[in-house]
Amino acid sequence: MPAETRTNCPYCGVGCGVIARVGDDGAVSVRGDPDHPANFGRLCSKGSALAETLDMEGRLLAPQVNGQATDWDDALDLVAQRFRETIAEHGPDSVAFYVSGQLLTEDYYVANKLMKGFIGSANIDTNSRLCMASSVAGHRRAFGSDTVPGCYEDLELADLVVLTGSNMAWCHPVLYQRLVAAKAARPGLRVVVIDPRRTATADIADLHLPVRPDGDVALFNGLFAHLAETNRIDQTFVGKHTAGLGDALVAAGRLDMVALAEATGLSGMLLRQFFRLFAETERVVTCYSQGVNQSAAGTDKVNAILNCHLATGRIGRPGMGPFSLTGQPNAMGGREVGGLANMLAAHMAIENPVHRDRVQRFWKAPAMAGKPGLKAVEMFEAVADGRIKAIWIMSTNPVVSMPEADKVRAALAGCPFVVVSDMQADTDTARLAHVLLPAAGWGEKSGTVTNSERRISRQRPFLPAPGVARPDWWHLAEVGRRMGFSAAFDYAGPAAIFAEHAALSAFENDGERSFDIGAHATIDADGYDALAPFQWPQPEGAPPADRLFARGGFQTGDGRARVVPVRAAPAPVRDAAAPFTLNTGRIRDHWHTMTRTAKSARLSAHIAEPFCEIHPKDARAAGIADADLVRVSNGAGTAIFVRALLSERQAPGSVFVPMHWTGETAPSARVDTLVAAVTDPVSGQPALKHARVAVARYPASVHGFLVCAGKPADLPFAYWAIARTEAGHRLEFAGAMPEGGWENWLRLSLGLGTGLAVTAYADRQTGDHRLLVFDGDRLAAALFVAQAPVPVSRQWAADQLARSHADPFARSRLIAGRPAMDQPDKGAIVCACFSVGINEIAAAVRGGCHSVEAVGTCLNAGTNCGSCRPEIRRIVDATHLLAAE
Repeated sequence: MPAETRTNCPYCGVGCGVIARVGDDGAVSVRGDPDHPANFGRLCSKGSALAETLDMEGRLLAPQVNGQATDWDDALDLVAQRFRETIAEHGPDSVAFYVSGQLLTEDYYVANKLMKGFIGSANIDTNSRLCMASSVAGHRRAFGSDTVPGCYEDLELADLVVLTGSNMAWCHPVLYQRLVAAKAARPGLRVVVIDPRRTATADIADLHLPVRPDGDVALFNGLFAHLAETNRIDQTFVGKHTAGLGDALVAAGRLDMVALAEATGLSGMLLRQFFRLFAETERVVTCYSQGVNQSAAGTDKVNAILNCHLATGRIGRPGMGPFSLTGQPNAMGGREVGGLANMLAAHMAIENPVHRDRVQRFWKAPAMAGKPGLKAVEMFEAVADGRIKAIWIMSTNPVVSMPEADKVRAALAGCPFVVVSDMQADTDTARLAHVLLPAAGWGEKSGTVTNSERRISRQRPFLPAPGVARPDWWHLAEVGRRMGFSAAFDYAGPAAIFAEHAALSAFENDGERSFDIGAHATIDADGYDALAPFQWPQPEGAPPADRLFARGGFQTGDGRARVVPVRAAPAPVRDAAAPFTLNTGRIRDHWHTMTRTAKSARLSAHIAEPFCEIHPKDARAAGIADADLVRVSNGAGTAIFVRALLSERQAPGSVFVPMHWTGETAPSARVDTLVAAVTDPVSGQPALKHARVAVARYPASVHGFLVCAGKPADLPFAYWAIARTEAGHRLEFAGAMPEGGWENWLRLSLGLGTGLAVTAYADRQTGDHRLLVFDGDRLAAALFVAQAPVPVSRQWAADQLARSHADPFARSRLIAGRPAMDQPDKGAIVCACFSVGINEIAAAVRGGCHSVEAVGTCLNAGTNCGSCRPEIRRIVDATHLLAAE
């Protein structure tokens, strides 16, 4: 009987349960866990494809020192020695850890303990600084603690759900489908989407507010003033459980609809609709994510939202409350153990001497950090200017994801000692490491994660770690022992770490801290293996709590929440040299810097190359056509080249470029090179959604498309983007023809032998070149080159790599780049879960499937995670319009 393991998904903060099955032949399959309370069996496209990402390509299998393989003892001895010597010569603040929301809580805990309690510095920060720090800061200002008050069920119980700065349909798709199902069951449930773009999430919106970038504080201050002026303040709740309402109302100012329309970019009609809906609906949930957090005013945005809920008492009760949607699978767990530079473990405050003393006594720590450390942007600035001389980076890729990414790369290149722990050997960051440590990955390591609703779940191993890879907590504990702290880091395994973490949460905790999981402080290995998902707090002897703060009990000293005065910043001055606002973010089927998702062919099929989404009016003014190559630039870093995607869903004056592509997958598209290191003054979170750029058509002399069974090695083009297919790779490129011509380049780049059959076509007048290379009956490569973006049926061409081509006549027809009239062409993939293309959906509509549901019944498209349903709806509508013309 094949073994099955209950574990948790390693992607977003929804925290879906997964059942992994290992067959007798070793093959892995996954499905959603029907008993997990986050997802009840549903998985998104990324979660459904997890088994496809478990290959060994690119895995780091042994420690490396200066690019040479070595053993663990030599590598760990060197790390301990260099950190110890650096601290001795330059002090504890000369070293740093940069960690990740991809780590398990146990990894995070050991890293935080080693740095803050034993090295004696708080220079440990995390890539969660880039996604959730403003929510943390807003929670702490208002509630006195970093506590999410509600739970997922609240979205299903609410009568109004406000989604602001969240493309939930693509970034938290399983939770989005819970909302879709709730709305279908209760059509009276209203949804408001606040976003400058009309994203896929707006598919279910009763009201879409295309707010001006960074207009959120003005919008929610306007709502706050409206609530006061229409007597919607809950005077009982405010009087018993809050402080600061008067000052906050003064800061918000009187409601001036003309000024508010100017500040938000919204019409008076839209503003009044939203204000009336919120004011008249008691059961309101406001969900917010990166569009709120990733801003120079992110913390103020969060508090502007919290103010509206505190003023109305709509918090902590079923169907009510503010809800921060966490970006990463364990950003919450990292926050619980103090993974941020300005926090201590167990939600204690590093600036509080009582808390520092408490943690120091619990850890028996010799050198407790006495002040906050450097936050992410500050940390890499300190690497650049030489203050930090040794840095250890774990499970993240800051050379791609940090603002001013080129400066981060240069800083690490000049740092005297860089350690990187990762699964993959050749990330943009790993290439700069003096020491590379092989980390165990999903399916290989054991620990816990905490999702957006404070639910702690187990990640369990079901595969052996390859080579000599080990979990991150082990790397850290071994270095701690080698630095002379053996007793403090003598862990038998992750269960012992979790028990210590739980015990610290309850240590001298008389209710002042809501984070308390003391019920698990004595857990043993068997109990840890069997641990079921639970929500904190769960003190010893008490059941877990699903909601908090309905009756006050805020962690502020006096028990009262703070209604925080916030003021809207003035609208930015237009810059003629950089007239567009650049918004960066995620796409549906990829994750972070694609070290995992790029391994799956079907996850790359929907969107295979980076793009710049631009409004057609702006594109026309710049002479840009759909699929043109465009140059996006400003003074912050190297210009990038991406494909133009014209869309009326994009607001005029703004562009959107996804953040996933790297030096491995599209080196000219590292978009965070263009984002200035401007941060929120409270949270330190960078403004990744608000850079100023210019966009211009790039006049490449040739454009090309290649499918190949191998992986091309030499890519001498101004722009290229590579993606996995089921039987090889696909490459988009633009630039100039390589020296020696196309056939010579193709042979050298792919290492093709001279005995392979080649079919070629060239048109000197148009500049078109087409080459087919066959290895027996198999297509080894198909190259299509033209002076404009190549009109090839890309998915069809990629599919030919997996087929036999014995018929000479049929083989020669491949040179057309599209199937014959009697052959199917599914077109660009829309549904990644079932590999359903746009042409198949349009054909189903023409055949009588006149709704998204009917298409699902016919083709299965949209019936798994549902994140493609908005796109299917647009195809249905467009096909109907064409038929009516």
